[in-house]
This record gives sequence, structure tokens and C-alpha cells, in this order.
Amino acid sequence: MALWIGLTYSFPIVSASGVQTVAVRVFIQMLLALGLWLGLERTDLTPSQRRNFWLAVLIPYTLWLAVIWSGAINGLFLPRVSPVPLLPFAIFLPVIIGTPILLSSKRMGQVLDAMPASWLIALQLYRVFGGVFLVGWARNVIPGVFALPAGIGDVITGLLAVPVAIAVATNTPEARRAAVGWNVFGLFDFAVAISIGLMIAPGRLQLIVPSLPNTTAGVYPNVMIPAFAVPSSILLHALPLRQLRRRGRSGRLLAVASSHRQTA
Repeated sequence: MALWIGLTYSFPIVSASGVQTVAVRVFIQMLLALGLWLGLERTDLTPSQRRNFWLAVLIPYTLWLAVIWSGAINGLFLPRVSPVPLLPFAIFLPVIIGTPILLSSKRMGQVLDAMPASWLIALQLYRVFGGVFLVGWARNVIPGVFALPAGIGDVITGLLAVPVAIAVATNTPEARRAAVGWNVFGLFDFAVAISIGLMIAPGRLQLIVPSLPNTTAGVYPNVMIPAFAVPSSILLHALPLRQLRRRGRSGRLLAVASSHRQTA
């Protein structure tokens, strides 16, 4: 990660070109598609049910990515392009719509029960790429009031993803509590970053005018982070929280059943 930050700082054209954004997003898309399919194969669903659910998740997700990507490239999220700021809608609308669906879906619950708890946590290793905010701060193009908490929070979340995933694979109550704490920290990081980002963004919602203007606000490729990576990552935090809750509940039921058998 230090090597990547050093490379991005020394050669800003790497980040500005969008090559990194394309590579990361395509890689994450492939991992999600593969992980979901492997999780479905662990269930007792029929092949047609697996295929239909896989498509029901991947098609809307891909269309969502395509719409946001197209809007970002065409400057849709630039300040004052629209009378109504569109970036808050891009952040909050998918979360408001997607969270209840993912948390109530019976099929998704079956997949989460069959899928190792470590998968969805380890996936968020990609959060280390939020270090781009620290690079922007070091190059005096992103104000520190936003870049430091957002970048440091992302980097910590990403660096802890793999150790927490390894721990939760042991399926102990302590590991599950650590995983819940990691998810809560990741969501808190988003809450802080979104709040500060909206307060310093030029427009009607601006409450803080930083000494250094955010020259990357709404600009592709950096705008893909708040417009897509943030809401999709929030949904990816919601899923392991549901999974851990189900694992904890099933673990308590097994403990109670075992206790009753010993008593009998």
C-alpha cells in the first residue's frame, strides 16, 4: 500500500487518467460475481434458482455502476452543473433502497448462511485505495479537513479487513464481536467522510469554506468514490452484519440445545 501511495504521489497522471479506477472497479465486480456464485453453489437451491438469483443481483448492480460511471465521466456531479446537488442522491438513494432489500431477502439469507463469514470482510481490502485522499492532501489539491479523516479511516478499514477476516474464520464469539466492531468502524468512517464532504462542497449544502478549495470535487475519476464506492461499500457492510447476526443466533441455539441434551 505504501508503494501504491508513493507511486500515485510521484505520478499523479496514474490516478487522473482513470486507469486505476477502471482496474479496481472491474476487479471488484469480478470478485463479487465469483463470490456470489460460489456462495450459491454451497446452498441447496436448484441450478435454475441459483442462476436466477445470481442474475437478479448482478444485473442491477452492473446497471447501477454503468449509470454512475457514465454520469461521472460526463461531469454530472460537478458543482453547480445542476440546480439540485446530485451527489447526495447518488450516495443515499441506493442505500435507502438496497439496505431493506438485502436485509430482508430470504434468498440472500440462504447465501449468507452458506458463505464463509470471512469472504465479505476480506473483500473490503480495496478500501486501502481511499489513500488517494491522502495523496490529494499531500499534493495540496484536497483540503485536509476532509482528506485526513476520510483517507485515514479508509486505510485503517482496508488494512484491518484481512486480519479480521482471518479471525472471524475461527467462528468464535470474540472474533464475531471483533468483526462487528470492524463493520461499525467502517460505517462510522463513511458517516464522517460524507458529512464533511457535503459540508465543504460548493453549493447550497456548504457550511464550511476550507482555506484550500477541493479541486477534485465532482471530477472524474475521484468522484466515483463518493458516487459509487461509498454506497456500494455501505451495502457490503450491511451484509456481513446480517451474516454475523445470523451466525451468532444459530450459535446460541446450538449452545442451548447442547445444554438441554446434557441436562437430560
